[in-house]
Amino acid sequence: MSNEAFAAHLGVAVRTVASWHAKPGVKPRQEMQDLLDTAFDRASRSAKARFRQLVEPQSDDAASLDASGEHAQALRVAIAVVVNGSQVLMVCRRGEDGGGISWQFPAGMVKPGIAAEAVAIRETLAETGIHCAIVRKLGSRLHPITRVQAEYLLCEYLTGEARNMDVLENVNVAWAEKAELTRFIPADRIFPPILEALEVSE
Repeated sequence: MSNEAFAAHLGVAVRTVASWHAKPGVKPRQEMQDLLDTAFDRASRSAKARFRQLVEPQSDDAASLDASGEHAQALRVAIAVVVNGSQVLMVCRRGEDGGGISWQFPAGMVKPGIAAEAVAIRETLAETGIHCAIVRKLGSRLHPITRVQAEYLLCEYLTGEARNMDVLENVNVAWAEKAELTRFIPADRIFPPILEALEVSE
């Protein structure tokens, strides 16, 4: 299945499935593991056989190639920095290991052939109920925590009421004053062009 199809099959966000590829060593929370166990138990015999083949150790060369023999694209994530006047949109995520929460900007995994701009708009709506439009790119970097290639996009609010649309992954959604952004995310973890665009001092 594609990330989208498997996420729909489990009833979770596409971002959740994609994050398992980014951090394969992380142990899922118990409720998520229960979902995966149930999906495996209900899978066909052939699907279980394919799964066992996939989890067998592979050589480094084989792991870096996709089905066509081409080198696979590195995992990328689009991060939406949505501004509405003096405020910026934030989501409060549950920790992958159930060990805490963290405030972040709305984000989604970018599949090959899909524009980061489209992902940023789509995932913001899916997570928060907010419609936004791209203003400009802020740049990209290898994320210091997830080690995924992150593309940052400055967006403007169009319409909608901020609410938590993904209760499995997120604890809350809120508009934060730009001047108080570093109370939500430590300044040293924020991509510097974001602070510049929002005119936030470190």
